[in-house]
Amino acid sequence: MGMDRNTVIGFILIGIMMVTMFVVNSRSRQQYEKEQKRINDSIAATKPKKIIDTLHTANVLVDSPAISAKDSSGFSLANNPGQSVTLENDVLKVVFSTKGAQPKQVTLKKFKRFDGSLVVLQEGNYNKLSYPILTGINQTAASNDINFTAEPVITKADGSQVLNFKMGDSSTSRIITHQYIMKKDDYMIDLAINIQGADKLFSQNALNLVWQTETPQVEKDHKYELTQMELCYLENKDYDFKRMLESGNKSFSEPLNWVAVKQQFFISGLIANNNFSTVGASWQVSKDTNSHIAQTAINAKADFTAGASNVSVPLHLYYGPSDYNILKKYGNQMQNIVPYGSGVFAFVKYINRYFLLPVFDFLRSKVASMGLVILLLTLFIRLITSPILYKSYLSGAKMRVLKPEVDQLKLKFKDPKTGQLDQQAFGMEQMKLWKSAGVNPLGGCIPALLQIPIFMSLYYFFQCNIDLRGQSFLWATDLAAYDSIYKLPFNIPFYGDHVSLFTITATLTSLLISVYSMNQMQDNSNPVMKYMPYFFPIILLGVFNNMPSALTWYYTISNTITLILQIVIQKYIIDHDKILAVMNEKKKRPVTKSKLQERIEAMQETQKKMQEMKSKTSKK
Repeated sequence: MGMDRNTVIGFILIGIMMVTMFVVNSRSRQQYEKEQKRINDSIAATKPKKIIDTLHTANVLVDSPAISAKDSSGFSLANNPGQSVTLENDVLKVVFSTKGAQPKQVTLKKFKRFDGSLVVLQEGNYNKLSYPILTGINQTAASNDINFTAEPVITKADGSQVLNFKMGDSSTSRIITHQYIMKKDDYMIDLAINIQGADKLFSQNALNLVWQTETPQVEKDHKYELTQMELCYLENKDYDFKRMLESGNKSFSEPLNWVAVKQQFFISGLIANNNFSTVGASWQVSKDTNSHIAQTAINAKADFTAGASNVSVPLHLYYGPSDYNILKKYGNQMQNIVPYGSGVFAFVKYINRYFLLPVFDFLRSKVASMGLVILLLTLFIRLITSPILYKSYLSGAKMRVLKPEVDQLKLKFKDPKTGQLDQQAFGMEQMKLWKSAGVNPLGGCIPALLQIPIFMSLYYFFQCNIDLRGQSFLWATDLAAYDSIYKLPFNIPFYGDHVSLFTITATLTSLLISVYSMNQMQDNSNPVMKYMPYFFPIILLGVFNNMPSALTWYYTISNTITLILQIVIQKYIIDHDKILAVMNEKKKRPVTKSKLQERIEAMQETQKKMQEMKSKTSKK
């Protein structure tokens, strides 16, 4: 690339963007490590009771005073793990327990962990779906401590399966039914809590639901997976999220349609058809890198009609991938969970959703190798952006053609005694020269800036696209994670404890572009401008070493194509003699000035006169 000063500034801005992203991620990890040192060695804080206590709401469950065969209300209290009942389709397997009529184990059949085993999103005693019920005067029991009776599974004509759990006493008309419906090839499970005698079983006309979920480690990098943890929610029809980098809590006063715990590529979510009126959330992150990522407790209040005897609380449970196309079909904004852009770069999510994702899906349907899909996607993007690059190269060529005249202007406005350049006078004449030759001084900078949205959209796209997960290419075993050709016996600050070959190839190709561009630069006398472009490849080496190999593979291809295009366009396409002839022809034409340019020149002329007056006054 023929890099004039403005082009260099454009690439420097790209580097600043990347530094900003690195600093944000780095601070997040530092906060996480600081929090881990602060947490007491005792693991008591991660136990279910502790987490519920931190909610500080009035909806805390009260433990049943005694677990016996049957209490005075006729509800059967469980003193055993309960019996298991399984619902299963092609993508999901859920094992329910009659104790509490709740999911006990959730397995995703299409996805595997880093160790090759199937992804299990829920397993263990911490996980819970429960609520308190009135069993007598001043007596309560948690639903997860009560035995339900499981009815036979019903399979409908459309392939959906229905499972009913019942508990209660028909003689007193107090019956609770949990009805689960698992649709064919669906990750969403419908749950209807149907209640007879609700006015006798619940106080304040509300069901105070406690949902606890333990997030397992699924990917190979525990720390990086933690940085992707988010508590996502739809509050008063507005989507938002809170990062779960460290233990914390959050309360919601507005109606909440759903709340979900997102890890890097998977989601566990609780959805209410009629919204939760109030919700409190609390979570504890694990300091044990060989254990789970976090434990989360959600305390949600579902209101029903005052004084009603028979009520139904319709809910849904989502256990599945963070897949934009899958989540979008539910029509409740859950597709926003997929972080295709956030913060300052939230706007790039539209580029990813409506441009990159459709193209990526089309290529993926035609090509088996995901590495080749990324190659073809890169070629397509470079084809789209080639006009922008050509204008940038053309601007650089024009600047080089004008360099002899610019050098003459420098000599003209340089004080022969002091050797200092009259910057203001030189700047005015340089602008006139550029204007007469038809050169846009921002011609090199603007094209570079226009590439930032594409650069950042791909940065997000390759980090959260679940289709890349588990896909191998060349030496990379998983394109959704970093590739490693050598494990270091120690950790290098800013770099890591492994060597990523794709990161090295991306860095080297970026460095070659910088070297070639600096050789083509028309003015490299400024030492800062001369060496600044070399900093960007060094930043790449540290920032991208832990990034998905799909991203670094993309940058390797993109940089290689860019370098080839620079050489071909500048050596064989751009005719410098023709450019010079066209600019000389434009110089002969009368120069038309815009109103903005007239104002700028008037201001410059005024400042010049003021400086001349000051210099005359100082001589007197």
